[in-house]
Amino acid sequence: MSEASGDVRIRLDLAYDGTDFNGWAKQPGLRTVQGVLEDALGVLLRKAGAPPLLVVAGRTDAGVHARAQVAHLDLSAAHREALYAVRGALSDDPGAALAYRLNGILGADSDIVVHRGSVAPAGFDARFSAVWRHYEYRISDAPENRDPVQRRRTAWLSAVLDDTAMSEASGALLGLHDFAAYCKPREGATTIRTLQRFEWRRDGEGTLTAAVQADAFCHSMVRSLVGGAVAVGEGRLEPARLAAILAGGERTSAFAVMPAHGLSLVEIAYPADDALAARAEQTRARRG
Repeated sequence: MSEASGDVRIRLDLAYDGTDFNGWAKQPGLRTVQGVLEDALGVLLRKAGAPPLLVVAGRTDAGVHARAQVAHLDLSAAHREALYAVRGALSDDPGAALAYRLNGILGADSDIVVHRGSVAPAGFDARFSAVWRHYEYRISDAPENRDPVQRRRTAWLSAVLDDTAMSEASGALLGLHDFAAYCKPREGATTIRTLQRFEWRRDGEGTLTAAVQADAFCHSMVRSLVGGAVAVGEGRLEPARLAAILAGGERTSAFAVMPAHGLSLVEIAYPADDALAARAEQTRARRG
């Protein structure tokens, strides 16, 4: 239940192809994931007045994909009544019913899919209860390995990269740091993060994938980290330079931020149900 009496908090697990979106966050005149979903909620719950607002675990940038995004919303009694009034409701579970109806409005060929909806445990907050986010960045650095089917989620580079040097450089950035040198600053927002994982692997087809995990990420942080590692892989920077840039605390022109389409949000982790509220309180305090 949410703080508002009678409201039921619903967790939505969803995925989207970010190619044709201007990011997650709703913006006037632009197509965004939040905007499309909240418009669908408005259609579905139009008899209940203003639709609920979505809170998301990770606000992806324009062009970034998500295979495992998490959001929550609070359904009032009026919202639930409107939901169940829809002809042919298949479930008494408001989360399952909401997911089913949203997918129906979005359409079978939508670039957003709601995988599931569920009543959230007490204290759950999609954003503040999360303990970490895991992103992947895909790179194809040899023409013979390029798969056109994957081109909308893979960056193509002309130079073959030294992934051993990239792994060495990336590992030196792990831990609790101020990542101002790898973020676009936002007024009033901290750039202190704990980078828990930053490693590279090649699959059987030669595609190079970065696994990047942290408690949270600041704006453009993953694409900047990957850009620095790519500069190392191309031989333009020594591996030790990435840690030196981090320590310097200022953005640099020594490498380029990587394109958005190679990046996907692939997993978000939450603590046990009895620790959700405490985690959310702790995160809010730290962000403040």
